[in-house]
This record gives sequence, structure tokens and C-alpha cells, in this order.
Amino acid sequence: MKKLIVLFLYYSLFISCNNSENVTPAVKVKSLTSHVNTFIGTGGHGHTYPGATLPFGMVQLSPDTRLDGWDGCSGYHYSDDFIYGFSHTHLSGTGVSDYGDVLLMPTNEMIFNNGADGNKGYGSKFSHDKEEASPGFYKVHLDDNDIDVELTVTKRAGMHQYNYPSAENQWLILDLEHRDKLLDSKIIAQPSNILRGYRHSKAWAEDQRLFFDIEFSHHYEPANLLVDSTNKPVKAAIKFINPTNEPVFAKVGISAVDAEGAKKNREQEIGSKTFTQLKTEANEIWEQQLSKIVIESNNEDYITNFYTALYHTMLAPNVYQDVDGRYRGMDLNIHETQEFDYYTVFSLWDTYRAAHPLYTIIEQDRTTDFINTMLAKYDEGGILPIWDLSANYTGCMIGYHGAPVVADAYLKGIGGFDAEKALEAMKYSATRNHLGLRSYKRKGFIPVEEESESVSKTLEYAYDDWTIAQMAKKMGNTSDYQTYSKRAQYYKNLFNPETNFFQGRLNNTWFGPFDPFEVNFNYTEANAWQYSLYVPQDISGLITLMGGRDNFKAHLDQLFSAKTETSGRNQADITGLIGQYAHGNEPSHHMAYLYNFVNHPQRTQELTHQILTELYTNAPNGISGNEDCGQMSAWFVFSSLGFYPVTPGSNQYIIGAPLFPKATINLENGKQFTVVAKNSSNNNKYIASASLNGKPLSRTFLKHDEIINGGTLVFNMNHSPSDWGKKDSEIPSTEIKDHPILTPPHIEKGNIAFKNETEVTLKNAPDNGTVYYSLDLGKFKEYTGPVKISESTSLKTYSQKGELKSSVLTTRFNKIDWNLSIVLETPFANEYSAGGAHALIDGVRGTKDFRTGAWQGYWGKDVVATINRSSPKLVKEISINFLEDQGSWIFFPTEVQVYVAGADKKFRLSRQRKIEASEKNDKPNLKKMTFSINKPNIQYIKIVAKNFGKLPEWHLGYGGDAWIFVDEIELR
Repeated sequence: MKKLIVLFLYYSLFISCNNSENVTPAVKVKSLTSHVNTFIGTGGHGHTYPGATLPFGMVQLSPDTRLDGWDGCSGYHYSDDFIYGFSHTHLSGTGVSDYGDVLLMPTNEMIFNNGADGNKGYGSKFSHDKEEASPGFYKVHLDDNDIDVELTVTKRAGMHQYNYPSAENQWLILDLEHRDKLLDSKIIAQPSNILRGYRHSKAWAEDQRLFFDIEFSHHYEPANLLVDSTNKPVKAAIKFINPTNEPVFAKVGISAVDAEGAKKNREQEIGSKTFTQLKTEANEIWEQQLSKIVIESNNEDYITNFYTALYHTMLAPNVYQDVDGRYRGMDLNIHETQEFDYYTVFSLWDTYRAAHPLYTIIEQDRTTDFINTMLAKYDEGGILPIWDLSANYTGCMIGYHGAPVVADAYLKGIGGFDAEKALEAMKYSATRNHLGLRSYKRKGFIPVEEESESVSKTLEYAYDDWTIAQMAKKMGNTSDYQTYSKRAQYYKNLFNPETNFFQGRLNNTWFGPFDPFEVNFNYTEANAWQYSLYVPQDISGLITLMGGRDNFKAHLDQLFSAKTETSGRNQADITGLIGQYAHGNEPSHHMAYLYNFVNHPQRTQELTHQILTELYTNAPNGISGNEDCGQMSAWFVFSSLGFYPVTPGSNQYIIGAPLFPKATINLENGKQFTVVAKNSSNNNKYIASASLNGKPLSRTFLKHDEIINGGTLVFNMNHSPSDWGKKDSEIPSTEIKDHPILTPPHIEKGNIAFKNETEVTLKNAPDNGTVYYSLDLGKFKEYTGPVKISESTSLKTYSQKGELKSSVLTTRFNKIDWNLSIVLETPFANEYSAGGAHALIDGVRGTKDFRTGAWQGYWGKDVVATINRSSPKLVKEISINFLEDQGSWIFFPTEVQVYVAGADKKFRLSRQRKIEASEKNDKPNLKKMTFSINKPNIQYIKIVAKNFGKLPEWHLGYGGDAWIFVDEIELR
């Protein structure tokens, strides 16, 4: 048997407190930082960076090898072999690019070109063979310049060390134009070993303001500045005076406030310290930080995967406050506080699921600061952050997931913030009229036609509302508890019992034709499979909707065994597939644990072990999707310990299967919680029995207090499944019992756009009471059978059962010219059907948001549509609407042709018009093209819209096919 590798710090003795099983003190064998591979996630789609930073620090000093593109979000990709320089801010694992501020690059000559165009530049080739990194440190050899570069950091400052090949031509380039769009800049050389200034830029953050102050160890000759067309300095080239060829050091402070703040950060945090001192201090800080969880294992790769994952959970959020307490708020004004540390980079759609729950265990003090930061942002910007970046609301992702972060902490007893104000802020976020909330509040769901990603938003709003309800309940606020308990059940309004999936409601019909594998605009970075089990707040209710535990388990089985292909639009985030479970994206992260809720914990144990060992590896592409500011890694940390927070706010952690023979969590209260897995191995992945503090544990979940109070959890592992955790009394549950709701009926049959008449059939959910309807503001009557509609009208419907009444829904039916028909010679994309074959003549017009379902989409093809008027008539003019949204690959057609024909179907070209579709536009645009015809005896009109073709070189999707989005065709 191999000897266990025991990882402990010299200052730590891990003797379990308040437990019945002693934990043997251990001697330090190896530093924890030596088990962090900062290159994990820098390949594939992990989007991490390898450079130097401190836990939750402001500075991320790292090499930049890539200027743009989705896999260049962090500025570095392992497949590259060219370095542009070393900048001081980077994002870890995001899906959108920003940062890369204040790039420095040592070189051998004065040259301002970066080399991206293939010509000679200040950039340099490098090899991974001459590159190394560890927490707080990075080193590389620049092959073209024969220069060694080393980097280390403090929380708000960075330090560079350059070893030039000779005393001659020791140049350094400062590039403020690097990467994103530069809005304003300044470079001041004062005195001859100082550079300071600022860069204001626009990328994901619309208005990012960053100031810098750099002190060099050597004086330099007068600086050479490159200015832009407005005479702003954008680059500087300096030549060091270093006749004895000593190492050159650069001490760089940054600030979002002003250059003086950057100077204070540099002076206070670096001062006169040497590079070696800073490197040692950075390593010690990380050593202490990583010691919050200490593991034992005989598998080196598992150890590395764990400590790298723990490291990645500590890279964001980032402190955004200078040493003097000043920071730039969400109003872009300067504020100051000494009461808490102020942060930015809250990737909440990702991190509320596991990263923030992890912080409630190992970062309780910092969690208080996070929440006080969110409340400050509420004061400054009017709303809790959703995805904030450098004092900017990015408008990225969905939900108001600051609410579960606050509620989860409060319900776990973490204080130090104003709970009344927090509840007020949470409710404020939940009661706006943007992002579909107006419809959500009024109808109990978001209709497809009113907001994109309507299903995902409805489901995630419902969960957020549940966390508001739970916090209100604990605070004794019965009114809010009732309101948000009802809203927490709105997920039911989008559940289609015929398909067993959550589907969009389009004009109160189920969006279709329905394909659960299809990635479309009803879901956020996912398809129906990947949102089919997103009801963490009411898993019992979802089980009931699906017809009971057997049906629920069957759905889980199908999810994990389904084909791995998706249909519809390409979505790069859908990775790490096991069936349709997509571990590379967050909506799936809780699903493997749901088997515990239906008496099959052995399947959870199998799946979590599979994910831990197959989808996380000790390699650059060792993360199956974007790291997402710690969420992917937090899943690994939790799951390798043997439990996971399926429902943040419930104070329950659902048990999976531990990966390590032993793990100890060192809590801030001085206690320890130890997990022991006896006989653990890759084959022994099943739990035979368990005990907590010496007493048998049969349930498949832990409580938060059981961890925080310290103790020992022991699992006895076996190679085959057991009966452990299968009894009804042993399984977890989340359930909404108070304040039930009724779901409104839906239109099962009937055409929203019809010619003569349409027969409308309404259907109600089982046990959902009586359906009532009215036509054109008439009185409501009980629905007893199909309703015939022969004129344009509005149909209102609702359900009632006793005192419970659903929301009232209104559907507009449009009667179209019965003589008019359309034949589409080009098939449209199913996910952009706009309602079907007659959508282009149904009287419903699309808006600038292509995802609301009113536009018909065609990918990589010309659009050919022929209108038949049933008999020859005069045509005065014809108009067609097109959409341009280049960021979504939607381009105007390059040419539109109109052909006309009489009853003989002999088409002749009547009108044509070219469009300059290649002009770059950042925002969506509508174009209504009207053609004057003025010809009698026209029965057939053929529209041909020429597709743009391959996307242009400047586009992110260069070389791919463009979409055409077309809407209403109107005749006069």
C-alpha cells in the first residue's frame, strides 16, 4: 500500500475538536502551494491565467499571449507561443473579455508595434519549457529578446524583475492601447525613474478607469512617447541607464481612484521590500490561505486538482479599494470606507451556486465584506449587482443572484451587515420592470414574445424569490414571506406535463415544434434538458409535477444517458457532456445530486466520482468549461469533500462521495471539521455506512451547523452499492408548503393567425380547478369545450379552485386575408420559427431583440418566399422587415429582389436593391425595405433575400455563416 501524502503546515496541528475520533497530528511534508498548477484551465475553454496574484487581490500580473477572441478572455492561452507583454489586471475564467491594463514589455530596441501583424514588434516568442508559475509568482524567458522576466505581487501592486542579456539597449515599452478600446490616457515621466498616468477604456465594462504609478530601480533616458490622433500619449518607450547590467525592477501600483492612490498602494505595500521578500510573502500568504482545507491522498494528480481548484476559488471577487479606504463606486464617484473591504467582479449567475456557499464555510469574515459591498453598490447604483465589473454594470447574465448570496449567509448566521436594508435591496431588485420582470410579476411567468431567455429567467427568478421569502420569514416579515413564497412557485407555470419539460409560452401556447435537445433563445446557454431540473427551492414540488419519484428518476436516467449532441444554435458553453448533463456550464451543476432526493444515492456517488475524476485533470485543458470566477472549481472542492449545496439558503449539503481518504476544514472559529473516507479508492466509490461524531449517520445530507460546530464525519467506502441512505426518512427534500398557487390554462389547439376561423381548445394542469374565459372584454364564463373564433379578438383565460385563482392571461388572435398564403422555398431554423410557416404574414412584428420569438431566422442561406394572393390584383407596394445584430451573427441581406407574376406563374424581376451589409455596427438595427410596384394583375410575389455569406475578418466568428432574420411581409 502506498504511503499517504500528508499536506500540513508547520504552524498547524490538526487535532479534531468536539469529536469522538482523534485526528493524528502530522508533520509538514510538502508546501501546499507546490501542489497548485496555475496552468490548469489555461488551455481548452477554461479561460484562466497563470500569472501572479494574491487571494481576492486587485492585481493579477500575468502574461498576455492573445489580444481577442473567446478563448482569449483571460489574455493567455496555453496553445500560444508569443507574448505581447505583462499587464496588471486579468479575469479568471469568464466568457467575455476585458482587462489587460497597463502592459509592460522589456525589449532590446525602441519599437512601438506589438508584432500582432506579423511584422517586427516588441512582442517575443516563448516556450513553456522556459516558463514556470506558482501562487504569487510567474517567470518566463523571452526568446526573441533573450530576457528573463519574473513577476510577483502584493494585494494592490506588482513587481517585475528583468534580466537583460547586456548593459546595452535595455528598453521597456509601456502600452496603454493594449487589448480593449482606449477612451482616454495620460503618461507622465516624473522624475526619471517614475512613470505614472491613467487609462480609461471601454470593453465589457463601458467606462473603466484605472490609474498607475511605476517606480523603476534604475533611471532612464528621456522617455519617447507615442501619441494618437488627438495628441493623447498611448505608449512610452524608455531606455534604462544600467552600465553594470544589474537586474531591473519595476514596482507598479494601480488604483481605480487616482494616480496618488496608485502611488500610496505601491509605497505602502511594496515600499523598500525586495523582489525576493515579496515573492516569499506572497507564497506564505497563499500557504496560509490554502491551509483552510487540508487533504491527504496518495494520488498526486488529485492533490494538484484539489489545491488548484481551491486556488481558483480565491481569485475573485477582487478588492477594489485603495489602502486609504477610497474606491470608485457604481456611480463612478469616489467613496471611502474603513468599515469593510470593497470588491468588484461578482460573477453571480455562476458563483451563487457553490463558490459563495463555500465562502460561508471558509471565508465568513470576507462574506460579510462581500455583502456590505453589495449593499454599497445598491446605494451607489440603485440595484444589487448582477455582474459588476470595475464600477460598471455589465448587463450580463440573468436573475438577481445577489439575493441568494445575502440570504444564504444570513440564514447561516453570518452577520455584520444591515439585514433590513439587505431585504429592502433584494426586494427592489425583484420588483423592477426590466428583463421580463414586468410580465413575471403580472402573469406569473415571462412569455416568449416579451423577453428573450424567458424560461431560464422565470425559473431563476423563482429561485431567487424563494431565498427572499426565507429571509423574510426568519425576520418575521409575514407579508413578504407570503408574496415571495407564491412567486417562488412560478416555475410551475412553464411546466408542460405533456413533455415533462419546462417550455416557453408563446401567445399562451407551448413554443414549438419542441425539441429538448435544441439550444434556442428560450434558455440561457442551454437547452430544455439542461434546465429541466432547475427548481432547487422546491424539488418535492417538481417531483410531483413529473408524476412522482419513479418518473423523476426516469427523467434523471434519460438526462445522463441521452445522446450528447445538441441541435439548434451553436453554444460554446455547453461542454463536459454526460448525456445532456453539461458540467461545463452552471445550470447542470446540481443535477448529479438529485438522485438522493428519490432514494438512489448510489447513482449520485457514481456520477460525482465520474465527474471529479474525468472532467477535472492536471493539464492545461483540465477544466471542462469556463472556470467562471471560481464556480467550476468550487464544485470540485465541495464534491471532493463529499457534499454539495444543491439549494443555497436551505442550510443543507447533499452528500455525494468523498474523493480523499481524509480532509480537514480549518474554520475561522478555531474549530475543525474532518471528513474521513475509510477504504477510499477509485473502485471503492460507494458509501457503505457513515457516522458523524461517532454516531451513525443514515441521512444523505449534512446541516450547516454540523460543519461549523466542528467534528468528524466518517464514511466507510465499498466497491459496490449499499442500502445506505435509501429510506424515506434518510433522504433530503426542499418543499414549498405555504401559500400554494394555481397555474393558468394554456391554449392546446387553435391558430393565433387564421383565415376563416379557428377552434380554440384550452387545457388546464391536473387538479387545477375550473377554467374560465372571455372574448373581447366580455363576461367570463366557464370553459366547457372548444371555442370558435372567426374575427380578430382577444381571449382571456384563468383557472380557479376554491379561493385560489391563477393569473389572467390575454391572447390576441389575428384574422389574416383568407386569400393570402405563403410558400417558403428555404427552410427556416426551427429555433427561430416565429410561430411557423405563416409567421411572415401573421401581423406580428419583431423588435430589436431577435430572441423574443417574432423573427424568422435562416442560417447560411438565401431566403426565398413566394406569396400567393389567390387571384390577380393590383399591387402598389410591398415591404419587408430585416434585423441586423452583428454580435449575434445576424446581418442584413446584401441584396433583396422582388419578382412578380400573374396567374401564369411566369416570374419577372420587378425591383431589386443592394445593401451595404458589411459596415460594422455595434447595436441591433431594423431595416424596413419598401418597394414601389404599381402593377395590375399580380397574383404571385417572390421575395429573394441574398445571405451575407461568410462572416468578415473583423468579426468574432470570422469564416462562419451569417444569419438572415426576416419578419412581416406587407402588401398594399
